[in-house]
Amino acid sequence: MITAREIMTPGATYVEPEHTVLDAAQQMASDDFGAMPVCRDGQLIGMVTDRDLVVRVLSEGRDPASTTIGEVVEETEVVTIGADDPAEDAISAMKNHAVRRLPVIDGTELVGMVTQADIARALPDARVGDLVGAISEAPGNSA
Repeated sequence: MITAREIMTPGATYVEPEHTVLDAAQQMASDDFGAMPVCRDGQLIGMVTDRDLVVRVLSEGRDPASTTIGEVVEETEVVTIGADDPAEDAISAMKNHAVRRLPVIDGTELVGMVTQADIARALPDARVGDLVGAISEAPGNSA
């Protein structure tokens, strides 16, 4: 059984709620990320995406240099995968929640991210095609 730990990208970069949107956007651009976990005191509290920055900051005319991530991110339960959970569980979670990235946790610590690309490198083509198709056909992902 292949685990999430075996296929994840380790050492997930995250942003804290008090960081500015500009800081987060620069980090995302530098690392070529489309989404980053948001952590407070080491605890995962949300995810922020490049789309969040556009829709909740730029389109509203807010200043990215003074707007904090905490003002933008919705603190909701984040879909995650346990580090020692089967990689198949990551596929199921991604399909069920129509997400392309999953934070990987070990206990309460963020230890990495599993992305569609990680799954594509590690699992059989049929499973990857099934995942990509399910996410692409999910409501809100058809544009």
